[in-house]
Amino acid sequence: MSEALTVDGLLWLWQGNASSGGWYFLTVEGDAGQAIAAHEAMRRLELGSGRGFGSVKVEVQIGRTRWQTSVFPSKSHDGYLLPVKAAVRRKEGLVEGENVRAQLKMI
Repeated sequence: MSEALTVDGLLWLWQGNASSGGWYFLTVEGDAGQAIAAHEAMRRLELGSGRGFGSVKVEVQIGRTRWQTSVFPSKSHDGYLLPVKAAVRRKEGLVEGENVRAQLKMI
């Protein structure tokens, strides 16, 4: 596993249509976003192709909660999007608009 990246950002809600509901994200930008982009580019070169949508598997820790997920590139947010699932938000008491610190390790 790689070195941990620290991400600080606001937890925000993306609202889809009525059938898709909403998803909560942290935006990974700046140095952390660049590190993920470099990792994804190296993986693509090594394997000859990237993962779907340019996603990168990560292990995440917020507070005492640790889980695995993927981050997804977003041109409109100028970085990567880290989904924060409901179980994590409940366990850590997180709400929309709250500043959250996450540790990420690329897998």
